[in-house]
Amino acid sequence: MFLRLARIQLTMKGAVVCLLLLCHITASVGQDGLIADVTCRADLDTGDAEEWQGEFFPSIRQIKYEGPSSQNPLAYKWYNAEEEILGKKMKDWLRFSVAFWHTFRGDGSDIFGSPTKKWPWEDGTNSLGMALRRMRANFEFLKKLGVEWWCFHDRDIAPEGATLQESNANLDIVAALAKELQEGTNIRPLWGTAQLFKHPRYMHGAATSPDIKVYAYAAAQVKKAIEVTHYLGGENYVFWGGREGYQTLLNTDLKRELDHMARFLSSAVDWKKKIGFSGTLLLEPKPQEPTKHQYDWDVATTGGFLERYGLTGDFKLNIECNHATLSGHSCHHELEMARIYGLLGSIDANTGDYQTGWDTDQFLVDVAEATLIMLTVVKNGGIAPGGFNFDAKLRRESVDVEDLFIAHISGMDTLAHGLRNAAKIVEDGALRKLTENRYANFNSSLGREIEEGNVGFEELEQHAMEWGEPSLTSGRQELAEMIFHSLL
Repeated sequence: MFLRLARIQLTMKGAVVCLLLLCHITASVGQDGLIADVTCRADLDTGDAEEWQGEFFPSIRQIKYEGPSSQNPLAYKWYNAEEEILGKKMKDWLRFSVAFWHTFRGDGSDIFGSPTKKWPWEDGTNSLGMALRRMRANFEFLKKLGVEWWCFHDRDIAPEGATLQESNANLDIVAALAKELQEGTNIRPLWGTAQLFKHPRYMHGAATSPDIKVYAYAAAQVKKAIEVTHYLGGENYVFWGGREGYQTLLNTDLKRELDHMARFLSSAVDWKKKIGFSGTLLLEPKPQEPTKHQYDWDVATTGGFLERYGLTGDFKLNIECNHATLSGHSCHHELEMARIYGLLGSIDANTGDYQTGWDTDQFLVDVAEATLIMLTVVKNGGIAPGGFNFDAKLRRESVDVEDLFIAHISGMDTLAHGLRNAAKIVEDGALRKLTENRYANFNSSLGREIEEGNVGFEELEQHAMEWGEPSLTSGRQELAEMIFHSLL
């Protein structure tokens, strides 16, 4: 599938020739070409963008573990990759991943302001050559952090072309370079995905669009993105339905859109199996933004959707902490719900601002929250083949290259600190005993009969009349909180 383009020596001269040939073949692009110009169309004036000489981060050395007493901002204080915690190496508990879109495409712009970041390797274009340069920077960044995983959207790593064929060709060229850079390393994508929300064609949704042409285009884009993820050895594939929802029910056929989304996902399962992709398919819940109501609102809603359409065995969930709080839950709640439903697949490690009502995608630096997150991961026995992807971005005001490293180091250390705390809580056992004692009378023979479904209301009524009014027992919440915080 990866064309002969994937075998071309990746020089800018070769890339330009390929694109010129494609442009000649697809000279008449009509409105699609116009729309592509509005978003991420490739710039054929590639110049010498790929010919970057030397390192991208020459002032940054390999990030090492120096321990909690270190004052070095470019060192790990809590994350020691090879150290064993509860019988497993820290790197295997945490499986850290860098989000390509925030790290290498984030420019600091927001709805009120223009970009604030211009990294030294950026030339101001969205050319194919620039895409190749960013990919090289990505691998240097991963190696210096000591991180083996990264995540991507198709249109983040390769520019949109004037046609679907040209977009696929661009993606093939960049994927071929990523494959080359992977050689001799353990670096692989944690997951890939298709960007089905930015382009104007997806303004009504992708899988839930009322336009059959858009539905087909989205299917073709996902098909290709799954192929690329498979080609690069990715372990998961994510669906985030930012436009899969509605602004008003007055013009929405709710049942039909849900049916279409289920059919779309079912087709993805079929394609995954057909090409031999063994990775996990993940849905990422989010309640709203950019739509008023998103169909995969939270874990409970998404789990119900999967159950309703018979997709439970084919999908797990990618839980983002900031999305959890937007839906009115804590991240800990959403992770526990996913765990007990058998749906916990991967985690987007970030947080929001509690004074802000939107998705701010900040790096998680709250050790208490990280500890709660890691308690769930420990209960789950780990997170593989998922991991912790830093779907988080620098603040608009942070504009130094060094800030990219500091942000990731801080996020990694926070979760590593949380893992160490979770291990202390597990080994201490006081919280577990407190919880077990709350439910102790269900360990009786009658309690077991209730839990096994062997006792009905009539028998329970007899017991209630015999026992009389139940006595009040303390939930001991304050003690639980004291124990938890004493072990941080």
